[in-house]
Amino acid sequence: MDRVVATCDEAVADIPNGASIMIGGFGPPGIPVNLVKALRRRKLRDLVLIYCGGGTEEDGIGGLIADGAVRKLITSFPTHPGATAVREKYLAGELELEVLPQGTFVERIRAGGAGLGGFYTPTGVGTELAEGKEVRIIDGRPYVFELPLRADYAFIKAYRADRWGNLVYRRTMRNFNPIMATAANIVIAEVDEVVPVGALSPEEIETPCIFVDRVVEVPRDWIRRAAPAPR
Repeated sequence: MDRVVATCDEAVADIPNGASIMIGGFGPPGIPVNLVKALRRRKLRDLVLIYCGGGTEEDGIGGLIADGAVRKLITSFPTHPGATAVREKYLAGELELEVLPQGTFVERIRAGGAGLGGFYTPTGVGTELAEGKEVRIIDGRPYVFELPLRADYAFIKAYRADRWGNLVYRRTMRNFNPIMATAANIVIAEVDEVVPVGALSPEEIETPCIFVDRVVEVPRDWIRRAAPAPR
């Protein structure tokens, strides 16, 4: 049951070329930066990244794209101020881009984690985002059908974990991480601190260990000095 691995490099060592990977985070909070940097050191190719924002060099995601490691990016926010990798690769024909409204993005992931076959939403009807998708009239209103979204791997960031892989998040770092943890074949969690089994209250655990395959501890001193994570 012990899911703790020694390093981020060990945690990502088996990821192959062409893998699909969900990466948690929204802006700086909740990005598993050290796992992403370890993945970049692998120098893989043809990856499919599922991440809400395009990423920057600092968080490593923009670096993966700049390196040419990413074949396709599924996202809601392709670019950031000062980040040029997505734009340059897309205009050069070296990156496939699928842009989704943020609510649709997270709901597709939730549907994938819940084992649903998809869902209907009014968001995007009549726009380029709905091209090629089924549109159905429900109660006199058009809805577009969206498929579920899953991945081979998910990189998620949490505050604390026990050695079995139960996870606790801290404030806004929660964002997409709990949802992504349900929608991948292999889930790898980067955490600030690993505690003994039994040290976490059942009421504060937001991602149970059944969803987590590997845990790697990357301590941050200011987090260790902070008060216990709030609910």
